[in-house]
Amino acid sequence: MKQASRLTRDQAEALAIQALTFIGGDAERLGRFLAVTGIGPAEIRKAAGEPGFLAGLLDYVASDERLIEAFSNEAGLDPLAIDKARAVLAGRLWEREIP
Repeated sequence: MKQASRLTRDQAEALAIQALTFIGGDAERLGRFLAVTGIGPAEIRKAAGEPGFLAGLLDYVASDERLIEAFSNEAGLDPLAIDKARAVLAGRLWEREIP
């Protein structure tokens, strides 16, 4: 059985940035994200450069099944890619890839 391909850190970061763009493209989604995280609209660019922001962003997406589905459908990706990217950005192996 062929093992699933692993994401590189660059690919995981690109997926997280894509998720941020997705969230930022809808006022309601963006408002909820800002409210939950406590980040102000003027601070989001600075926050995006902070260590852990992109992993936290994917944690936020993964916490809402409807958001996962909407983002996955719009981005044309398997929802499991979000979990894989979260694992890469957190510096751990994705559980299903551990022998």
